Amino acid sequence: MSDTIIPLSEVQPAKSKRPEKPLGPRPQRRPPWIKVRAPSGEQYEHLKTLMRSKSLHTVCEEANCPNIGECWGSGTATFLMMGDTCTRSCGFCDIKTGMPSPMDWAEPLRVAQAIKSMNLRHAVITSVNRDERPDGGAPIFAMVIRQVRKLQPGCSIEVLIPDFKGSKDALKIVMDARPEILNHNVETVPRLFRQVQPQDDYKWAEATLTNAKALDKDVLTKSGVMVGLGETMDELKETLADMRSWGVNIVTIGQYLQPSRKHLAMDRYYTMEEFVEIERYCKEDLKFDWTECGPLVRSSYHADRQVRELSKVYKQLYTEAERS
Repeated sequence: MSDTIIPLSEVQPAKSKRPEKPLGPRPQRRPPWIKVRAPSGEQYEHLKTLMRSKSLHTVCEEANCPNIGECWGSGTATFLMMGDTCTRSCGFCDIKTGMPSPMDWAEPLRVAQAIKSMNLRHAVITSVNRDERPDGGAPIFAMVIRQVRKLQPGCSIEVLIPDFKGSKDALKIVMDARPEILNHNVETVPRLFRQVQPQDDYKWAEATLTNAKALDKDVLTKSGVMVGLGETMDELKETLADMRSWGVNIVTIGQYLQPSRKHLAMDRYYTMEEFVEIERYCKEDLKFDWTECGPLVRSSYHADRQVRELSKVYKQLYTEAERS
């Protein structure tokens, strides 16, 4: 777990939130079928206090997820590890960009303690990109998986990981800890990839998802895309077909919502009829094992249901925990 770093100047040019540029168009008015519940309630406040007491971050907060009210109200959250600053500057993301703080090797234990306090049966854990590190921060994922196994037996674990620039060695560090679900989001179609994710590569996404299956045949792989960034329906379907050919089991498709005028402008809102068409294509034509498709669907939406229905490893893990 070396703290050897690569100068940020060799990782990416951006050192601030985003390159300065004129404000783009205002976010479009939301149609009536997109309604977000304002976060509130006793459980929401409890989780907010718990995260602050353990100096933890959640992607729910940092990325302004529209489902935070629903998810936190039901006692679930997606933990964001390795700080709140990312080395990449994706045009859709509301997480800040810059030089991250040093790695906190005690963070995995605090996350596991929070998961135990919440008595979770399924935990979703993600991170910012840490491109200044040769291993991309992969050891942190392995550490938190193992800590959760110790403190909360029977809890299944989903990790939403960076692409580690396609490194199979870094990915193997995570896979050796055997998460039930290995998630990496493709986000958009190949034609828009560099516009949406300037420091990413479509081939890195492919390598991450195909290598995960090669390293652990039992793992459920998962990926997701946003719609409304300017892709055509044909491009979207081709990308979904690619993901299925890589062995992806679970797919999520949701509407891109422009966080602010400094982010990528949204091309359009998809209609409910289009979401129905996309869901039918994923289920009937591509035969994904599980599809979540809708305007407010995000990567970890209903994640606990997916693992319980699909994962043989989880069922064995849960049975052993019940017996002990």
